[in-house]
Amino acid sequence: MLKTLRRIIQEVASAQDFREALNIMVKRVAWALDTQACSIFLLDHKRGEYVLMATKGLNPHAVGKVRFPMTQGLIGYVGEREEPINIDDASKHPRFLHVPEVKEERYKAFLGTPLIYHRQVLGVLIVQQQDPRRYDESEEAFLVTLAAQLAANIAHAEATGVIANLFDAQKPKTGEVTYSGIPSVPGVGIGTGVVVFPMMDLDAVPDREAEDIDTEIRMLEAALAAGREDLRLLSERLYPNLPLEERSLFDVYQRMLDTTDLGAEIVNLIRQGHWAQGALRKVIQKHVEHMENLENEYLRERAVDIKDLGHRVLLYLQKNERIMPQYSEQTILIGETLTATDLAEVPEGCLAGVISVRGSSSSHVAILARAMGVPTVMGVSDIPMYDLQDKEIIVDGYYGQIYISPCESLLDQFVRLAQEERELDASLESFRDKPAKTKDGHRVTLMVNTGLGADVSLSLAAGAEGVGLYRTETPFLIRDRFPSGEEQRVIYRQLLASFAPRPVTMRTLDIGGDKSLSYFPVQEDNPFLGWRGIRITLDHPEIFLVQVRAMMRASEGYNNLRIMLPMITDVSEVDEAARLLKRAYADVIEEGFEIHMPEVGVMIEVPSAVYQARALATRVDFLSVGSNDLTQYMLAVDRNNSRVANLYDPLHPAVLRAVLQVVEAGHQEGKHVSICGEMSGDPAAVLLLVAMGFDSLSMSATSITRMKWVIQQFTFKKACKLLQEVLSMESPVMIRCHMELALEQVGLGGLIRAGKR
Repeated sequence: MLKTLRRIIQEVASAQDFREALNIMVKRVAWALDTQACSIFLLDHKRGEYVLMATKGLNPHAVGKVRFPMTQGLIGYVGEREEPINIDDASKHPRFLHVPEVKEERYKAFLGTPLIYHRQVLGVLIVQQQDPRRYDESEEAFLVTLAAQLAANIAHAEATGVIANLFDAQKPKTGEVTYSGIPSVPGVGIGTGVVVFPMMDLDAVPDREAEDIDTEIRMLEAALAAGREDLRLLSERLYPNLPLEERSLFDVYQRMLDTTDLGAEIVNLIRQGHWAQGALRKVIQKHVEHMENLENEYLRERAVDIKDLGHRVLLYLQKNERIMPQYSEQTILIGETLTATDLAEVPEGCLAGVISVRGSSSSHVAILARAMGVPTVMGVSDIPMYDLQDKEIIVDGYYGQIYISPCESLLDQFVRLAQEERELDASLESFRDKPAKTKDGHRVTLMVNTGLGADVSLSLAAGAEGVGLYRTETPFLIRDRFPSGEEQRVIYRQLLASFAPRPVTMRTLDIGGDKSLSYFPVQEDNPFLGWRGIRITLDHPEIFLVQVRAMMRASEGYNNLRIMLPMITDVSEVDEAARLLKRAYADVIEEGFEIHMPEVGVMIEVPSAVYQARALATRVDFLSVGSNDLTQYMLAVDRNNSRVANLYDPLHPAVLRAVLQVVEAGHQEGKHVSICGEMSGDPAAVLLLVAMGFDSLSMSATSITRMKWVIQQFTFKKACKLLQEVLSMESPVMIRCHMELALEQVGLGGLIRAGKR
């Protein structure tokens, strides 16, 4: 059966269009099971009806025409139960629904299985036979296995609007429709849909011998130069609005199109006899395949960018003028897999929102959109993308909701909410220079997380009291080699100088997991549980020592440096790191630098560190909870995986108790305890963190004034009462609702949804 299964999947994948794919499905399944009828009913979610979309054995003239409510018939029964239904005589079942147009009277045996993708029923696949009998277990298992495979094809067709076109072939596409995705950048965006279509298909370029090698090389060089110029202009357009690291990425892309980088590899293939377009395809495919196989989120995002670069060069090689989208004054940018350059090409001031079929809140486009302050929803897998061109759209970045062709009343409501949001942001300016202090005088320090997309001026303008987490891997990620000690020192000193005398906590190199270096690849089956963080740098002391010496040299004259060790799982790792830090300090002092030994702390990111927090606190100057990774490891949820993203919630009771245990352990040893990550900037969580007794909270710059506002509206006594109440709850949903209600009651509803109240 496995060979048969693979053959069917391959035939479906090679179909010319989706309707042909459906017909292949029913014919091949009927043949494989040696049964007389096979049909596919797809669920029209907008109308709540099942529609016969393909059949072998029933009335072919009923395809696309027969509809019935999703709550009726055996098809509806399969969808409701979300499991196979196997009946020897369907006509005797109480849920049997006679539909004359289908002409199924002669069939008795019935086996149906739901087509489910990401918990959503998309349709039902059924087989039927004239003789009354129950299909055996192997037949049922085959149908279930095939349905699970085909569901992904159907979901893709639904996401790209193909199924909507089939459903509505003779009906105008009007009326308000809502879709859901992953909320990635909060805010309300209202505008006109602009769909970004893929450029020329690089994968379709055939192999061909070069007729004139010198001519092919000249054509390539001209195409590379044109591509670099495109990127230079895009970088200049975005330059005023982007922080240094984001600008650097555009510089990296330009260098990749240089004749000494990707260009050199392509030229080598041309000299071997390949024509320029084929050589380009081979080089781009090689790099993309390498990155995609590294199994980490960051490099998968870079693979998308490499494809984009290849398509741009191909465009010029084929001498085609790219048809640019017609952007509106308020553009809602929509694409299956958007790139940084897609965002950059939108005229300044015209980007009102971003919708991506693929990706998560931590993908590169989401990070860039966050830096630009553009409401964004990622992972909207069921949206009919190609039907949204020129449609009026609302993007709700708070809840991850997309509203297509909204009615006048809904549009008026969101226009008002967007205006209230602007007024709210303006009113919060008055909190910038005020301390984060509760009504009864309890003080907590609010600091900033920086790294990719870091913007010092934005952080200082928001009233940050220092840097709680500086992700030092950024200079490593944007280079094609390890940065030298002097290169690192210059970067670190600039940051230390900008924040002096405020403290700056620099995390030592934290690669591995979802952050790999192209020049130092780590290939593992499970990178998040593998060689990452302190494990790598202790195994490579030459990397660790160069970095911490650069940090210490950079601190001369400021002495506001604090060093933090990532991914600590055992006290022995801290002991070894401390030995290396003392050695580095002695080296720097011997070089003549006048510095103090910086404070050293550890990140509590894994369960083992939670239970050893007190032992760790005896060895260091401070503890810092890394809430993003701790939540991920406590709940066994990859936060970058859209399939399980809904399970990731730092307000889970287990996470809250773990975090509280760390605070108590640190304070028992008289040590400063901080927390960094998304939890710190979550309005529903910040009061709980204050009540736990954290000395400082570190968050994104855009969250600081809002969190000050929350803290100043409550007493410490009330925060402690809320903490005790939620610690008795068993569900993260209950806890979040409880905290959001508390915010609403004091007029802070604008922080958890659009609007001021």
